[in-house]
Amino acid sequence: MQEGKKMMEVPEVHGIKNPEAPSAVDSSFIADLKQTQQLDSGAALQSFLDHIPISSVPGIRNSPDVSVTELKAGDTVKHAMELLYRRNVFGAPIADSIDPENITGRASDRYMGFIDFARMLLWCLHECEKRHAKITADFDSISTMLHENPEIADTKVGELAKSFLWDPFFPVHLEDTVFHVLLLLCKHQLQVVPVVEESEIQVIGFVTQNAVIHLLLRSAGLEWFDAIADKPLSAYREEHVVSVYGDQSLAEALHLLWGTQIGVIAVVNRTNETIIGCIRNSDAYLLLENDDLFRNRKTITAEEFIHTETGVNSDCDPTIQKDLGALLSAGTLKLKNNFLPKMDSVVTNKRSDTLKQAMMKLSETNSSFSFIVDQSMKPTGILLSRDVIVQFAPPGMDSSFQGGGFFEFALEQAGCQVKNGTVVCDHQASSSRLVKATTDNAS
Repeated sequence: MQEGKKMMEVPEVHGIKNPEAPSAVDSSFIADLKQTQQLDSGAALQSFLDHIPISSVPGIRNSPDVSVTELKAGDTVKHAMELLYRRNVFGAPIADSIDPENITGRASDRYMGFIDFARMLLWCLHECEKRHAKITADFDSISTMLHENPEIADTKVGELAKSFLWDPFFPVHLEDTVFHVLLLLCKHQLQVVPVVEESEIQVIGFVTQNAVIHLLLRSAGLEWFDAIADKPLSAYREEHVVSVYGDQSLAEALHLLWGTQIGVIAVVNRTNETIIGCIRNSDAYLLLENDDLFRNRKTITAEEFIHTETGVNSDCDPTIQKDLGALLSAGTLKLKNNFLPKMDSVVTNKRSDTLKQAMMKLSETNSSFSFIVDQSMKPTGILLSRDVIVQFAPPGMDSSFQGGGFFEFALEQAGCQVKNGTVVCDHQASSSRLVKATTDNAS
């Protein structure tokens, strides 16, 4: 990872300070930038985008007294699920099975990946029903199911490494910047980015996709941001939405949820196909909370399931501020998330809404998606957090990854373009364009 970081480095720009608090439109920063008329525009652009250190963002140390839960590659799936459920943890990094005392250097030498509770549970359900379809109806609980299927329950977490159950492990340090996190989220389709301290080889927290969206919104009003964020959603590609009718069984819904691999399906009314709710990967834990849901999953309908009372919203931790943009520490990356919308309270947008409006909804609700609906509230597509973040991603310095419109426009305004993995600038043109852009935004 350090090698990739080095490729993005530019000379330090004199006169541009890193603010104590993250704000992409901080007035003092704009004032400093206006004084850099003779600077290389590529350096000025990089400095502007890469000035928010992770350590300065509130929330990364919400619970410094709570350590991050870890799994070992040699742990069984059953043990891993029990541990995460007992500790109310959404997911955990997977440490290699070798003796940690013999590991030196980087965290990436110790960890192999990141896996979450929901994907393990859905995988177990899928494998059990595929192998023992005739007897699954007799199971009283998930624990019984796993006990009756040791070949599945005793599967080692490390054996799932080549499946999409894992996210690769790409850590960042507190000294890295939010810009670095954005690159990782876009290029590697990560759910979260683990954070480690420079002097340690252990994970201390995570940065989520919602955190990045929350921070990007602080650039609202900046020309480079608004040029892309003020466009309607119809100008962007949207993901295909997978739907289940409300009168279909919960078992059918879970089967579709597993197959989508995007983490959510819409629940629609069969009569008029309007959206009435959704089922997410993160809702699967309810099958352990209520044995009746699991035992009767073939008779309980999807509509009945989305109205299930979870109880998590009633005990919201008052010490955690909701507007931190979901930049969460180990103690708040919870399985039972107090901040998620209820299943029957879906986040939606019209195609005529702007990207900025969609981002604001995602940030305010802590949702990782928004369903695109027509005038009749029929879902026509889905906008994922990653789809949003990609629009603000820079062109890949390895020339294999195409960036979003935000950086393309920013580079154009700065008189720069990426050629063969290198930022090439017209210094004279870029200087005048950069100053004009910052002057306009400051005014």
